Amino acid sequence: MTPKIPISVLVVVHTVDLDVLLIERAARPGYWQSVTGSLDWLDEPLESAARREVREETGLEAPAAGLQDWNVVYTFEIYPEWRHRFLPGTTHNTEHVFGLELPSVRPVVLAPAEHRDSIWLPWREAAAKCFSWTNRDAIRMLPVRRGDRPACAAA
Repeated sequence: MTPKIPISVLVVVHTVDLDVLLIERAARPGYWQSVTGSLDWLDEPLESAARREVREETGLEAPAAGLQDWNVVYTFEIYPEWRHRFLPGTTHNTEHVFGLELPSVRPVVLAPAEHRDSIWLPWREAAAKCFSWTNRDAIRMLPVRRGDRPACAAA
């Protein structure tokens, strides 16, 4: 197994009405998240990785106009049970956040080795369902990013 690169993308897939797509991890039932994944190679452009992960995990194509780099970067500790997938001594990951806005809810085709279920939820419910704090925080930014509410109302 090739070690994973500790640089990843998080893609919040959502509709114009702020319904958010969540997918449940196959190896961890109950762990709901947005599309995520590590770079395949060190020089892989972040936008290319985001498009690839969306396609691999959901079967959706990310149109150029819909994918946005939010210029938000999180650094977090990798869960100990997942560190074996990285080079020895790797403890932290850097995650770059993207948004993918779709006109409406769309059916998805999951990668069964990675995910077991999907659901579209209103943004507040989606944020509450995520196991990852970075994913929750990113989803909570949706109304602010769109200019619907002042920042304090996003939480």
